[in-house]
Amino acid sequence: MGFIKILSAFLFFFVLPLSAQDEDIILWNADVKLSWADFKGEPTNTRAAAVTASGLTYSFSTLRKNDAAVEVNFEVKSHFYPKESWYRPEVCNDVILKHEQLHFDITELYARKFLERLNKASFTDKAKAEVKAIYNQINKELNEFQNLYDSETNFSRNRDQQEAWQIKLQKLLSN
Repeated sequence: MGFIKILSAFLFFFVLPLSAQDEDIILWNADVKLSWADFKGEPTNTRAAAVTASGLTYSFSTLRKNDAAVEVNFEVKSHFYPKESWYRPEVCNDVILKHEQLHFDITELYARKFLERLNKASFTDKAKAEVKAIYNQINKELNEFQNLYDSETNFSRNRDQQEAWQIKLQKLLSN
């Protein structure tokens, strides 16, 4: 199983590895939004208002079809890690919660992009390495997109950009 955790902060951004088995997780669901009660971690600094820990996991199975082709079946999920996510109540509000939700939504968007690329790819007997290469590329793009989001919204402080990103993500996820 592959995994990554993206920690997005009000003032900065981290990327850390973590196994989904290490803690409780919340699977992304279009009908369920995060609440501050989901953020169960302890603040690790005073520069950030909140940190959202989310990431992609995948698993796959292979079946050799003939000498050259390998059929691969995939499962890709978006996770929120409550014990690694935190907020400082004295500085957080609904705007910041929506900002953090969008980080989780971006993770789901890239889970879908990852699955789409996997389904379009052809694999050989080196499928494990080939899948990992696609995963690494998706995580690089995910990280860049998360950083762009924080930059353009100024970590939720630019309300117009925050609203534009909410609309943008809603459209992307409804396709």
